[in-house]
Amino acid sequence: MKKTTLLLVEGRNAEIPSFANDLQKKGFDIRLFQNGSQAASKLKQINPAVVVVNAASLRSAGTRICMSLRKRDQKLPVILILSKEKPVDKTLADSVLVLPFTVQKLVNRVKALMPGDGNNLVSLGPIRLDLEHRRVRSLGKNTKLTPRLITLLHILMDKHGEVVEREALFKKVWETNYTGDTRTLDVHISWLRRAIELDPDKPKFLKTIRGVGYRLDV
Repeated sequence: MKKTTLLLVEGRNAEIPSFANDLQKKGFDIRLFQNGSQAASKLKQINPAVVVVNAASLRSAGTRICMSLRKRDQKLPVILILSKEKPVDKTLADSVLVLPFTVQKLVNRVKALMPGDGNNLVSLGPIRLDLEHRRVRSLGKNTKLTPRLITLLHILMDKHGEVVEREALFKKVWETNYTGDTRTLDVHISWLRRAIELDPDKPKFLKTIRGVGYRLDV
C-alpha cells in the first residue's frame, strides 16, 4: 500500500518536540524542510496530502509560511502547530494545535484532512465534499451528511460567490414546487454550518442574505 506523503516544516529546537520520526513510525512518508521557502518551492514536486507547519520549532507564528503555501495551492490542507495560544487567522490553516499534545492527536488531525477514498470529490477552499461516501471535511472536522445536506452543500459549492434564492434552493433540494414553508431549509443550513464553520454562530463561509437566500463565500 502506498504511504501518504506529508510535508513537514520543522526546525531544530531542543525545547520543542520534533514530530518527524513519530509520524514516520505511524506509516507516513515524511518530506522534511527546515524553512517555509524551501517547502513552498517543492510543493508541486512532492504533492503532499497534508502539510504540517511546526511553527513552535521555528519560534514563529507560522503566518508567513502558511500564506506562502496557500499562495501556491489554496486547496492544500495545512495543520499549524503553535507553542501557546495566540490569535491566529484561521483561514491560513485548516487545523491549529497548541503544545503540548500527543502524537496520536496530530495523527487524528492529519487523517481528518486527508483526501477521501471516494472517486467523486468536490473541493472548494478548505471544504472537501466526498459525494460517494457522503462526508465533508472542513477546518479539521470530518462530518457524515444526510443525502439532503449533501445535495444542499453541492449546490452552494457549485454556485459559490453567488446568492442562491431560498425558493430555488428549496425546490432543488426537496424536489418540489411547493415553497409555502421553507423553515426546514434554515434548519439544514444551521446543520451545514456546524459541519463546515469554525464558529457556526458567526459563519465566515455560509452567509445569509436577508430576504433573498444564501451565499457560500470561500
